[in-house]
Amino acid sequence: MFASDLDRTLIYSAAALGLTGPDNMAPRLLCVEVYQAKPLSYLTETAAELLRRAADATVLVPTTTRTREQYQRVRLPIPTPAYAICANGGHLLVDGRTDEDWHAAVRTRLTDECAPLAEVRAHLRATADPAWLLKERVAEELFAYLVVDRAQLPPTWVKELTEWAEPRGWTVSLQGRKIYAVPRPLTKSAAMAEVARRTGARTTLAAGDSLLDADLLLAADHAWRPGHGELAETGWQAPHVTAVADRGVGAGERILAEALRHAAA
Repeated sequence: MFASDLDRTLIYSAAALGLTGPDNMAPRLLCVEVYQAKPLSYLTETAAELLRRAADATVLVPTTTRTREQYQRVRLPIPTPAYAICANGGHLLVDGRTDEDWHAAVRTRLTDECAPLAEVRAHLRATADPAWLLKERVAEELFAYLVVDRAQLPPTWVKELTEWAEPRGWTVSLQGRKIYAVPRPLTKSAAMAEVARRTGARTTLAAGDSLLDADLLLAADHAWRPGHGELAETGWQAPHVTAVADRGVGAGERILAEALRHAAA
């Protein structure tokens, strides 16, 4: 089984492509997401072919913090995957449809083990300064995130939020312009383990670039992270996680090629 993050791991916005060198040597790109009638996300044509091969060779599981609506905008060049993980593990899609039993089990864990989302949102609103807060959002009524002006964000604010959230069963991470507050039991790794159980997969592979992917990579038998993203910036590593040197859209090609070689071996 190959569980891979999407944004900045397999697919890339125009700003995240990281293209270098002469324009006439740039890779051919395939648009895989349109939002508000504008192209939004891409992968290279080479990566598209590797993705098709990966879908044939493994149980390919797109794994994302995106909501289901945001995920369903993405049109990967493969048939609808049998499984997909959305909302950081809060929703498991089976043949494109929500598995309500899985979601109910997740909700029960969150209720039993964590402070309610309303309490966390109230704290965020009370402590965030309009001088640097751009947006406050909730994803699938499961977790919250803020979009902030990083230049104006006080250097101690995230640390203080983390200290407040931890005893309430929540984790905090700063990724780019977003500050995520996520219940501790809400993980991609738990959903990956459930897919492995259902499919009987004996080996799990994973890929991701952000702090919210760390548990996924740690839970896999072998994993990859690109040369960009929060994990790379913090120097995060583990013995079974390969740090790919490639950055930008080329990293997607490299990760897919490495995953295919590992699956074949």
